[in-house]
Amino acid sequence: MGILFTYLIAFAQLKSPSDFFPHQWGEHFTPHHWQVDYFEHVAANSNYVKLQQFGLTNEKRPMILAIVSTPENLARIDDIRQNNLRRSGMLEGQPTDENIAIVWLGFSVHGNEAAGAEAAPQVLYELVDPNNAATKEWLKNTIVLMEPTINPDGNTRYTDWYRRYANVINDPYPSAYEHLEPWPGGRVNHYLFDLNRDWAWQTQVESQQRLKVYHDWMPHVAADLHEQGYNEPYYFAPAAQPFHKYITQFQRDFQVDIGKNHAKYFDDQGWLYFTKEVFDLLYPSYGDTYPTYNGAVGMTYEQGGSGRAGRGIINETGDTLTLLDRVMHHKTTALSTVEISSKNARRLVDNFNDFFAKSRNAQIGEYKTFVIKGSNVPHRLKALCNLLDKNRIQYGKAGKAGQLRGFDYQTGKETSVKVDANDLIISAYQSKSVLAQILFEPETALVDSL
Repeated sequence: MGILFTYLIAFAQLKSPSDFFPHQWGEHFTPHHWQVDYFEHVAANSNYVKLQQFGLTNEKRPMILAIVSTPENLARIDDIRQNNLRRSGMLEGQPTDENIAIVWLGFSVHGNEAAGAEAAPQVLYELVDPNNAATKEWLKNTIVLMEPTINPDGNTRYTDWYRRYANVINDPYPSAYEHLEPWPGGRVNHYLFDLNRDWAWQTQVESQQRLKVYHDWMPHVAADLHEQGYNEPYYFAPAAQPFHKYITQFQRDFQVDIGKNHAKYFDDQGWLYFTKEVFDLLYPSYGDTYPTYNGAVGMTYEQGGSGRAGRGIINETGDTLTLLDRVMHHKTTALSTVEISSKNARRLVDNFNDFFAKSRNAQIGEYKTFVIKGSNVPHRLKALCNLLDKNRIQYGKAGKAGQLRGFDYQTGKETSVKVDANDLIISAYQSKSVLAQILFEPETALVDSL
């Protein structure tokens, strides 16, 4: 009884975002340091959350990850994580048969697409709220990894500007100053770089630190929550063409399953949405494609709004789109993602296993080996090796000279190629086979001439 009493007291101290912040959830924008304070508050008052600070931005703001699941799962969280890495072949050893889905939720990689960051605290609260029986059931076989703001510096640039210059009472007319964010805006990071183009290249400190953590987990599902123009309805999976040809049928099919689950909630509320338009799955360095090429079901969600929308704006149909509307939509798709992943944990785990088994046996793609001549400029070879290391792509030296037939990038033809002992060899027989082939293939196949 004493243990139960302590447990109830701890949860009694847990506050919702509306109780914790000096404004109601969805009423105003929340500075990044308040977001961090709230995540720390939840971690201190719930045994469903572990909090990890994994880095600092250029402006020294903390980058944090909330690891959310049942207390039983969190008690052995590192075993679960390592077992998943064994499935991918990125950690030695034989994995045990474990039916636990791993879901990554990333909010507001573009800092002025702030509805994602504003939705994150409520998503966290609903996952751990002791009165929410549904989320507790989902967490029994699901690990949720939440990054509240992927771009803290850009998000701070936007929210600080908005809070400084907006009227006390929201002015919804698009011509009002609070809807005219000045250059450079909050979309980009400190160095004005778009972090949603940097997952593969990892030129920025935020990406470098994030991808270390991502590779420590290798999620099964990854959702990247964005915003688009304020006149657009909500977008969610399935994505538009082109899909890269290496994306598996399961990854395509599960996008449809996730979209149907979202649509159920949107239809119930009468919320507008669209799918299969605009947002494709091809370029390898987005927050949806990079996870996809690493065995996950990766997706972009796009809410209408962005930096123009503020706390409320009149759109072209004459309706007022409010910040509360935007965060409600993002909260719904984030929780729906966790739900459908929990209900399909077995399918996700089995197909994750299959993805990497085929990768290690080079069953995907036309090319089995890529050869980079050792006679290239040394600093360029070093830079290439550094990029491969960041992406956990294995490589080595040829070790001895030889002759083989292969595709020559210089001539665009198949020819006889001399391999020297010092040449760099990247084999397709490895866990990162799909990503390696996508980065090195000579030509990307598209579904049509456009």
